Amino acid sequence: MTDRYSAASCQGPYGENGPEDCGDPVRFEVARHLRVPLRVCPVHLGPSLLLATGVLWPPGIVLVR
Repeated sequence: MTDRYSAASCQGPYGENGPEDCGDPVRFEVARHLRVPLRVCPVHLGPSLLLATGVLWPPGIVLVR
């Protein structure tokens, strides 16, 4: 684990950066096609797999913390 993950906050619920971002600490990174990986908390892992843009199937999920 690196310091960049300890300071990162969740991009949930679906990866769009907006004022309604979650803000919880990142625990997972979800691989996406032609996009940067989506960093999410445990609460938003499921919704991001189902609704985020470009998520690979089967999903590539990495535990970052």
